[in-house]
Amino acid sequence: MDREFWLDRWKNNHLGWHLEKVNPHLLDFWPEMPVPEGGRVFVPLCGKTVDMHWLATERGHPVVGVEISEQACREFFAEHGLEPEVADEGAFRRFSAAGVTILCGDFFDLDRAALGPVDGVFDRASFIALPPEMRERYARAMHDLLPNRPPILFWTLEYPQEEMNGPPFAVHEPEMQALYGEAYELETLRLWDVWEESPGFQEAGVTELREHVYRLTARE
Repeated sequence: MDREFWLDRWKNNHLGWHLEKVNPHLLDFWPEMPVPEGGRVFVPLCGKTVDMHWLATERGHPVVGVEISEQACREFFAEHGLEPEVADEGAFRRFSAAGVTILCGDFFDLDRAALGPVDGVFDRASFIALPPEMRERYARAMHDLLPNRPPILFWTLEYPQEEMNGPPFAVHEPEMQALYGEAYELETLRLWDVWEESPGFQEAGVTELREHVYRLTARE
């Protein structure tokens, strides 16, 4: 799962993960998240998700995303009729407009100074995009980037991994507990059977599929 894999997916418009509307779990559960009014929200591995626009315009949050594909960054702003300010800063190219900033570059090059303060996180599809060895590295990086342990709305998929090669990969609760449980309390907000509405997974031979939505809050 290297840089070129994802850049090729964007170049060839293989964007099965992208939703044209706001994620329903975000709509349902973000109002319950303990994120302060006007708090800054981080969306890792953001692509061009419309969720960032919703968080900025409908909820009033400054938003910062990180995305490896410059094509995705430019398409996000173009699709919302925005002309971003663009500046090169260290390892990243920064695109900013209308309360949304996208840092274009490798997530694993990100540091606290480049990211800035964060009051909440929406982590929709980053984990399921990564194989197991990279998920451990990703979780360590998130802990380093977020020493204040802001609340996280976290979305994963669960299915028998042996039935299909990812991405998207299966992520089950024991792994979430192992990688996040020391720093965070994990609360299940929704565990939803979505197999019947997922023909692509059925065609791949997957026999069961669930969406799992967590709220992560810092341990005392």
